[in-house]
Amino acid sequence: QVQLVESGGGLVQPGGSLRLSCAASGIIFKAYGMGWYRQAPGKQRELVAIITSGDATTYADSVKGRFTISRDNAKNTVYLQMNSLKPDDTAVYYCTAQLLPRNYWGQGTQVTVSS
Repeated sequence: QVQLVESGGGLVQPGGSLRLSCAASGIIFKAYGMGWYRQAPGKQRELVAIITSGDATTYADSVKGRFTISRDNAKNTVYLQMNSLKPDDTAVYYCTAQLLPRNYWGQGTQVTVSS
């Protein structure tokens, strides 16, 4: 059974930082591309960042220079370091694991940026 469990969300003031974690089980983690998506109220789910099995990374323009995705294959965990957070970053953040045709999603973790 595949499980992706996100943690690290919460309430933070503008300009603050959070680190999200996603622990995976039930997959050969090192073979999967891992990613973070987010969905704000009333908006479509959007890509935040992805990291391939070869450690290549891609970021949405809106988070470039502020967010960093990384992975630890020994811990079956992917991270999203979020700095200089803005109110527009408020959303539910979802972890995903992809090795086509397989695509798995976590349950999400809420990030709220507000003063």
